[in-house]
Amino acid sequence: MDKVLLTPRYDVVVEEHECPRPDGAAMALRVARPAGKGPFPSAIDIHGGGWVLHDRHWNAKIDDTLAAQGIVMVAPEFRKPPEYKYPVSIADNHLAIRWLKANAASLDTRPDLVGGLGTSSGGHQLMLCALRPSDARYGALALPGAEKIDGRLRFAVACWSVFDPLARYRMVRERQVKHLIEAHAAYWKDEAEMAEGNPQLILERREFSDLPSLLVIQGTHDDNLTDDMADRFSAAYRNAGGTVTLYKFEGMQHAFINREPDAAASLESLALIANFITRAMSAGQP
Repeated sequence: MDKVLLTPRYDVVVEEHECPRPDGAAMALRVARPAGKGPFPSAIDIHGGGWVLHDRHWNAKIDDTLAAQGIVMVAPEFRKPPEYKYPVSIADNHLAIRWLKANAASLDTRPDLVGGLGTSSGGHQLMLCALRPSDARYGALALPGAEKIDGRLRFAVACWSVFDPLARYRMVRERQVKHLIEAHAAYWKDEAEMAEGNPQLILERREFSDLPSLLVIQGTHDDNLTDDMADRFSAAYRNAGGTVTLYKFEGMQHAFINREPDAAASLESLALIANFITRAMSAGQP
C-alpha cells in the first residue's frame, strides 16, 4: 500500500481546559484545534486502554492530525478503575460532550457540529454515549448553566472498538489473556453488566434512541477482539436503520495508528476519518 499524504491545512493549537463535575472536582480536557476561522466540526476523543490504562494524551497523534485538517478534538480525562467502575466513565464522557457543546463558540465550533471518536475500550464508551444519549445514568452529571444541552452526537468514529465486551471477555478468558481478564474485572461487576452496557446487544435488543452516522476502522490481525466483532456490529447497525461505513486494513494489529503512526494503513485511516467527518457536516442533523 502506498502512503497517503495528508497535507496539513492549519497550524494546530493545543490547550488544556477543565470541565467542572458536580462533586466540586474538575475533569481535565486536552483540546487540539485548528488555528483558523471556524466554525469547524468537532469531536470528543475517548481513548482506549482496556478501560483502565492511558490518559487524555494517548491519542494525541490522531487528535493533532485531525486538528490540522480543520477539526476541533477534545480528549477528556475520564475516571477509571480501580476507584471507578462502569458507568462512571460513561457519565464523564457524556459530560464532556455537553461541555464541548456549551463551549462550542469559544472553540470555533458549533453545538450541531459535535461528534465523537473512540479507540478500543474508548470506542465502546463512545458508542454507549452515541446510542443512548438520554440514558439517565450516562447523563447523571449536571453541567452548571447548561442544563438544557443534550448529549446527542452528529457522527461517530470507532477504531478497533470493543463493541461487544461480553464476547471479548469470553474470548480472553478462553485464551487466558491475563491482563485483559483483569481489565474486565476492574471495570465490570459481572457478565450481566457486560451484557447490559453492550453496544452490540443494545442494537439487537432495540434499546437505542440514536444512530449517528458511523465510521468503523478495523485491522484484520487484531488479537484483542474476536475476528468478527467489527463485522457483526456494522451489520447490526445497518439492520437497526443506521448508516455505517466499515474499513478493514489487512494485517494491521490492535491500535495500529497508535503503534505505527507512520504506516501506510495509519495514514490512510487518518485521511478516511478526516474526510468522513467533513462529509458528515453536509448531512442532516443526527
